[in-house]
Amino acid sequence: MLHFALRMAAHRIASLLAVACAVLGAAALITATGVLAESGLRSRLPPGRLGGADVVVAADQEYHVAGDLPIALPERATVPAALTARLAKLPGVTAAVGDLGFPAAVWGPHGRLVPVADQDPATAGHGWSSTELLAHPRIEGRPPRTPAEVAVDASTGLSVGDRVHITANGRAPAPYRITALVHAPDAGIYFPDPRAEELADRPSETATAPTANRGTGPATGTSPGTKANAGTDAGTSSAAGTSATVGVRAGGGALGGGGVDLVGLRVVPGAEQRVAADVRRAVAGSGLQVLTGAGRGTAVAPGAGSARSLLVLLAGSLAGIVLLITGFVTAGALGVAIAGQRRDLALLRAVGATPRQIRRLAAAQSTAVAAVALVPGVALGHLLAGRFRTLLVHRGVLPAELPLTFSPFPALATVVLLLAVVGLAARCAAWRTSRMPATEAVAESRSEPRTPSRARTATGLLLMAASCALSVPPLLQRTPLGASATSIAGIVAAIGLALAGPALVRTAGEAVVRRLRPGVSAPTWLALSNVRAYAQRVTGVVSPLAMAVVFVLTYTLAQTTVLAATADDTRTGTPAQYRLSAPALGGLPAGTPDAVRRLPGVEAAAPVRTTTVVWPYRMFGDTETESASALVLTPAAKDVLDPGVAQGSLSSLTGATVAVSSEVAGPRDARLGARIRLFLGDGTPVSARVVAVYDRGLGFGPVVLSHDLAAGHTTTGLDDSALVRTDGTATAERTLTALTAARPGLVLSDAAPRAGAGTPPEVWINLAVVVVLLGYLLLSIANRLVAATAQRRTEIAALRLVGTTPGQILAMMRREAGVIAVAALVSGVVLSTLPLVLLGQGFLGRPWPAGPVWLLPAAAATVVVTAYVTVELPTRRALRVPPAETVRAP
Repeated sequence: MLHFALRMAAHRIASLLAVACAVLGAAALITATGVLAESGLRSRLPPGRLGGADVVVAADQEYHVAGDLPIALPERATVPAALTARLAKLPGVTAAVGDLGFPAAVWGPHGRLVPVADQDPATAGHGWSSTELLAHPRIEGRPPRTPAEVAVDASTGLSVGDRVHITANGRAPAPYRITALVHAPDAGIYFPDPRAEELADRPSETATAPTANRGTGPATGTSPGTKANAGTDAGTSSAAGTSATVGVRAGGGALGGGGVDLVGLRVVPGAEQRVAADVRRAVAGSGLQVLTGAGRGTAVAPGAGSARSLLVLLAGSLAGIVLLITGFVTAGALGVAIAGQRRDLALLRAVGATPRQIRRLAAAQSTAVAAVALVPGVALGHLLAGRFRTLLVHRGVLPAELPLTFSPFPALATVVLLLAVVGLAARCAAWRTSRMPATEAVAESRSEPRTPSRARTATGLLLMAASCALSVPPLLQRTPLGASATSIAGIVAAIGLALAGPALVRTAGEAVVRRLRPGVSAPTWLALSNVRAYAQRVTGVVSPLAMAVVFVLTYTLAQTTVLAATADDTRTGTPAQYRLSAPALGGLPAGTPDAVRRLPGVEAAAPVRTTTVVWPYRMFGDTETESASALVLTPAAKDVLDPGVAQGSLSSLTGATVAVSSEVAGPRDARLGARIRLFLGDGTPVSARVVAVYDRGLGFGPVVLSHDLAAGHTTTGLDDSALVRTDGTATAERTLTALTAARPGLVLSDAAPRAGAGTPPEVWINLAVVVVLLGYLLLSIANRLVAATAQRRTEIAALRLVGTTPGQILAMMRREAGVIAVAALVSGVVLSTLPLVLLGQGFLGRPWPAGPVWLLPAAAATVVVTAYVTVELPTRRALRVPPAETVRAP
């Protein structure tokens, strides 16, 4: 059977080329999606500044959901300081280091900010003992000993003995003298251990952990000494962060109070696994993680976990639309290819082939073609995944150090999935011919069924009706999730058109032909008659073109409408004119809002911070869990922000209180006065009372935390920025500018973001996906049009034999291309209208979406060019062959 299928395919290369292109593109897209998903699950950051630690003990930075993927917790949760001394006593441990990280920035001798390579300013400061965790550091100079001494990364370009100023953890810049340069990857700014504990503002007692080596530093081959913050024993206290809030960490058992960020252990050679096992027993039930090997990079930056989670979510959101479109395109290409072989299959039925053999033959040749296209498709998919990663890194979504993980699994999954889809689609395409009597199959091999399948038409109409129901969520849920239903509704409607299209096209064609004037030209009459007689063939071309139009309009305008609604919420809800921030310092210096309020012309100033919360809630009897970005505000925020409070007041945001968006208040039983349970960004569970409900949820997120509730549960403890409202005079602007210039590191900007500024990175990814999928659609459509036109060689030759001139045939084909382009455009616009009208009404309060006005003309031009070019070229090629020779060809 396979040999016969291969020989049959060899004579139908042109018709099977569309199948090969569809499978190649599908393999690339599905493989790329699989690589992103696997990378989100398995990728690991390099150990960086923890490269010298053999074992790392850190808090579990994930919220574990039963039966689902864990949710990353991006705020650093601390480890009990007393654990350092306990672990230092384990057999095989040569050094135990309690690592601290806090905001720090260096100002050089000339008052200019000196960047520290590969270091986040929010965690650049460390105690000197943390140099013990570096992999093979080279120390130039001596360790800092007094509170006015410091060591810095050699990449700063500073020298030993230089006098610098350092801003640490929001304090005013203080003078320091550099005593050492640290030559090592990802090194930071190192203070004496007591000074680091003071700057980090961690409540603890100082204790020294026993180590095998003690001396002046790695430069001499000895340990610099390890400082540990004394505190309660691991497992005896239950505060998960640096505040006094009591609770159980999401990762497991109770944790001790505030202390160090992590504990790094160095062990004797060959004892890593044994020591790691001992450490796991020592911290069992505490919710702490014990990391070795590639897992150490997880402890460097908790935010990396959220980046990995985003990869999984991105792949998950892409998977549905990718599978839907690739399945539709692949099945359509196979339908065109099998339709061109109906005469061959019918003749096989006439000579005794069974229906099952016919279907197996169709599946075998299609599978053979797909197998050839899968190899380059999988390779292209890996390249495409790399381009997606580059885009994510460029947009700041992924850390540059996070690599993609490559394994055979995405490729194997792609091969299995596509071979199954191709085999099933080929069998379905050959089903009618295989089941018909042999004589009837031969008779119908040059025509189409007179009456389209009623079941197929009914299914298509039901899908189009279902798309109307899918268009409603934007009216009910003004969230990005509600907007995503718009593109799904459009695609479902386009699939319904593909199924019901033959009946609709035939009906429309008959109506138009009946109304033709007697003097209509022959090419026009022939073109419209072909549309009526070959409705299924025309639909096979119109439906993918219409899908391309629907996809571009709904997918793109859904993104731009959400952006417009978000920008409108933010702009309308921000009466403040200015924003003060300090990104180079790792956070806003303490006291900045108070200093701003004292300036002439300033009417109000309030700090603003963003964090992440995990919100479990009941929905339809089940517990749903969502991770969301949250603003952290003080009661003073009511004078600089207006999120559209409908109930309650932001003045009550004190203590354990929150404000919630009206979009989630009802469904999550979070109405005014209710108590809700949240997990903060470091995993600490809290119970908070709802004191306000606001309407501008798109601009301000689903939840706002009080400053008191979030205190001690963020990585730095510093505010991100301060919003400032003035009287609008030039004096106020001058004083703000003067304050910014007088305080190094402050940045003054407009409070309302510029157009396009602050755009969620997911939007750019979605738009990139639109471009990739549109290219795939257009390539597949072009191949289908070429294949469909090439299969009409005999029809064209017959017209020429009865006296039709080549010019008339070209005119006929051009008119058919025009009918196809107009039908695709009209269908695409009609199918997109309801979803887009409801989207605009739900998000903008008007019955049209927001987006570029050139989008529809560009889509129309693309459809017209595609239809004309892909029909014109194969028609001209067919006209070069003598008609008698074409008719004689098998």
